[in-house]
Amino acid sequence: MAREIERKYLVDVTTWQPQGTGTPYVQGYLNSHKERTVRVRLEGGTAKLTIKGPTVGVTRTELEYAIPHDDAVAMLELCERPLIEKTRHLETHDGKRWEIDVFAGDNAGLVVAEIELASEDEPFSVPSWAIREVSDDPRYYNANLIAAPFKTWR
Repeated sequence: MAREIERKYLVDVTTWQPQGTGTPYVQGYLNSHKERTVRVRLEGGTAKLTIKGPTVGVTRTELEYAIPHDDAVAMLELCERPLIEKTRHLETHDGKRWEIDVFAGDNAGLVVAEIELASEDEPFSVPSWAIREVSDDPRYYNANLIAAPFKTWR
């Protein structure tokens, strides 16, 4: 079974700067229930359908499939609102790949870095620009940013 083991950190934008333009993402949720999410994503020129199970610790089931672009566009029309808009930047730190998401729209101002691991106890070093771990804070789950966008937190 496919598993996602992910740690998530807030990014200090005064010390981190993107190394390029990044990849634009638009994603929506057909189902954002905490026990299961069904996500549709346009990722640059590709499209994916992802099903995720509940998070236990920093691990959850994740099944992801490439789908036709036009199907993804049609599915996005059926998704809960608002859609999640962000630009993803890839960075390498100490030999590990980090994904830094700069959110837009209703979540503008939020910048989150994620690292995917092979096991929950896999060692890694945290970059200086990753200032606070939020892996266990459900407010930062993309699916939860629909009902409670970052702009409403202030």
